[in-house]
Amino acid sequence: MVERKPRSALHVDAPLKTSSPKLFVLDTNVLMHDPTSLFRFEEHDIFLPMLTLEELDNNKKGTTEVARNARQASRYLDELVTAASAISPGNMSAGIPLKPRSGGAASGRLFVQTEAISTTLPPSLAGGKADNQIISVVMHLQKVHPNRSVILVSKDINMRIKSHALGIAAEDYFNDKVLEDTDLLYSGMRELPADFWDRHAKGMESWQQGGLTYYRVTGPLSASLLVNEFLYLEGKGPGEAPLYSMVKEVSGRTALLQTLKDYTHQKNNVWGITARNREQNFALNLLMNPELDFVTLLGQAGTGKTLLTLAAGLMQTLEFKVYSEIIMTRVTVPVGEDIGFLPGTEEEKMNPWMGALEDNLDVLNKTDDEAGEWGRAATRDLIRSRIKVKSLNFMRGRTFINKYLIIDEAQNLTPKQMKTLITRAGPGTKVVCLGNIAQIDTPYLTEGSSGLTYVVDRFKGWTHSGHVTLQRGERSRLADHAAEVL
Repeated sequence: MVERKPRSALHVDAPLKTSSPKLFVLDTNVLMHDPTSLFRFEEHDIFLPMLTLEELDNNKKGTTEVARNARQASRYLDELVTAASAISPGNMSAGIPLKPRSGGAASGRLFVQTEAISTTLPPSLAGGKADNQIISVVMHLQKVHPNRSVILVSKDINMRIKSHALGIAAEDYFNDKVLEDTDLLYSGMRELPADFWDRHAKGMESWQQGGLTYYRVTGPLSASLLVNEFLYLEGKGPGEAPLYSMVKEVSGRTALLQTLKDYTHQKNNVWGITARNREQNFALNLLMNPELDFVTLLGQAGTGKTLLTLAAGLMQTLEFKVYSEIIMTRVTVPVGEDIGFLPGTEEEKMNPWMGALEDNLDVLNKTDDEAGEWGRAATRDLIRSRIKVKSLNFMRGRTFINKYLIIDEAQNLTPKQMKTLITRAGPGTKVVCLGNIAQIDTPYLTEGSSGLTYVVDRFKGWTHSGHVTLQRGERSRLADHAAEVL
């Protein structure tokens, strides 16, 4: 008979097979980024160094997102330990079953370090540094389990680089990513094939209603379409004109297309603003549609996201009376060094962050040439009285009714923060999210894990939402050239 070694938190038994569950060692920043990461490793096991628990404890105080996540991770761990103790008191060495939060059978096991280790680190690594102590735990586990994959999971790039240099397998935490490649992100539009009309003309229904034309199209293409997706064909369509349409309904192999209102024409101007390109025309069709409760606009600087959104908001608030007021908010992440505390009320503190709002209001206020200087001043005062600037910090518990809510710089929000904001919407409220996922200033967020990417992917195809990725800059020839060459 072969003598088996007793199990302990540092001696995790595993069959000598390459297909055995992996053992993931979690760095503290993974739990502080996503507390639910404990339940996202499927059939694999998780190991928590004691130093990870110490760092969670050190970061639990405060009102920041990191502090809240640290507290939530500690609560999850407490639930797991309490449940395991009720079944087998005082025996954590065998591992705690990790039951997924969504329900279902237990998958992997959670192990917590209970023994001191004495792994010798290379002289170049300072022994007292927290990152290096976690690396030493991983090195020890690799020696104890030579036939098992032991992998360090960390959001810290430099820690992963050090680990690779020491021959330790290390990975980023990918489970929170919506997409691996943001080039695959839903753009909200697609170009129709050049022979679209030739293939679908036979048996196609078409009619006019409310000044718009409707087409009922049947074919294999229809099955892949999403509701409120824009379709365009720059070639010759019916009547020898380009086709710009939106998908209104999809049922199996049949789709209902509706032509768009032409906001490039001056007669359809929105607060004096007309669309300068195809994507801006698509965006205004979304922003001016009261049936759509949620709109997302992506695009680099200068594509007109904020200007179009404000123009549509003012038109529907002051002219059409659809909404009672405009509420604008954004994440206060500085580009450079923080300038410290700001005096004044909530709105006064937010004003330095709202330079984009003031710049765009200047443009919108100059569109009325006939009003004169006094008229424009009165209009500006009226506009400012109907626009409220709010901080994200005070959004919890609020409900916005008949409001036009603009979330600017939304790429810096986590999926959880995005959920908190969007669920503030009450009856009659429209939420518009603006951002550029190439300009993320928040630590631990990437293009694939940004809250903006998350909502674009999750809301696509919903009847009451729409999305457009703006591609062409309209700010100035200098800005366009700088975006290309710098």
